[in-house]
Amino acid sequence: MSDFTRIKWGGPEPEDQWEQDIWLMARRTALLYLHFSRAIIDRLGPEEGKALIKDVVLEYGRECGRHVRREVDEMGAEPSPANFHTVADLPSRGWRREAHQLPNGQDQVQTRLCPLAVVFAEQGEEELGRIYCWVDQAKVEGYNDALECVHAHNVLDGDAFCEIIIREKATGSE
Repeated sequence: MSDFTRIKWGGPEPEDQWEQDIWLMARRTALLYLHFSRAIIDRLGPEEGKALIKDVVLEYGRECGRHVRREVDEMGAEPSPANFHTVADLPSRGWRREAHQLPNGQDQVQTRLCPLAVVFAEQGEEELGRIYCWVDQAKVEGYNDALECVHAHNVLDGDAFCEIIIREKATGSE
């Protein structure tokens, strides 16, 4: 039994103090995002408000992606899908992930717990949370616009896990 006071939230019990600390910060971040989003929607209305929120999330994500690209460039590496993950962009703890090998031998990660998604669901704000998830597509775009990011699965859509696929964009000749 650990000696830390466990948080009470809509997710599972944290495994240790590190995980709990990440979850606490993720909770604060998600709640701040939701409060800003609700205020924007209240002021501008649902259609215009959600459009503005998505625009801001996309620009934020592109900035994060450009940062990853600069780090990859400094390493002298190619901006490939594999190298996108060589630069730390999120905490190494707090998101519970499982790696699976695809039939082609490639590893694919499934996120079983995203602390942000836990808060979005706990607050009944899956739709606003899902808008936030566009940060992933924008990060990849900011990193290398020849790549695309697809949410193959997302817990906020009712799936059991989140799965993000980063791949080369299909060319028009295929």
